[in-house]
Amino acid sequence: MSIQHKEIAAIREEYSKGYLLENDVLENPIFQFKKWFSEAISAEVKEPNAMVLSTVNQFQSPSSRVVLLKDIKDNGFSFFTNYESRKAEDMLENPKVSLLFFWQELQRQVRIEGVVSKLPSSDSDEYFSSRPRGSRIGAIASPQSQVIVNREELEAKVDLVTNEFSDLEIIPRPEFWGGYLVEPTLVEFWQGRSSRLHDRIVYELRDQANWLIKRLAP
Repeated sequence: MSIQHKEIAAIREEYSKGYLLENDVLENPIFQFKKWFSEAISAEVKEPNAMVLSTVNQFQSPSSRVVLLKDIKDNGFSFFTNYESRKAEDMLENPKVSLLFFWQELQRQVRIEGVVSKLPSSDSDEYFSSRPRGSRIGAIASPQSQVIVNREELEAKVDLVTNEFSDLEIIPRPEFWGGYLVEPTLVEFWQGRSSRLHDRIVYELRDQANWLIKRLAP
């Protein structure tokens, strides 16, 4: 079959904003990620913490969505969500997940594979209390990933929760909402280069403390 939409196939951008060599990277991928993340903030990348979380359910069906990175710990990357959502159900069945960051302004990509687990309740409480009041109300009101009749049903639930907590200055975190930590087993740093000859440096976990660093062909 011939290409039907040649105008799509013709879309391309030349990558020429940087390079990535073996001597440029740190020994630990989380430290290297922190370095690149700081550079993304300095470059004013829009929402540098936006990442694609991919999960696989019990039927081996993959699913991806954009979530927000909320912390970089010494042993991994954390985010928060509803424990009754589809992604949470997937992670309960299969804790192997992947994360993907794409920072177009820097022509960089970071791909992470790892194992996910729940964060301690204290971490979830701390982050939930830092959220804007409207976000806390929304997290309680929304039955995430469940079918609802229409937008009005959701707004009615928000009104109900708003009234329920109108006299409380602090809205407590619901038990069905909290954080996860992705501990990486593989991290790939990708820097766009000209002629699609991109730089790819990958870290593979050997044991609890040591990483093997390799270059991959683009």
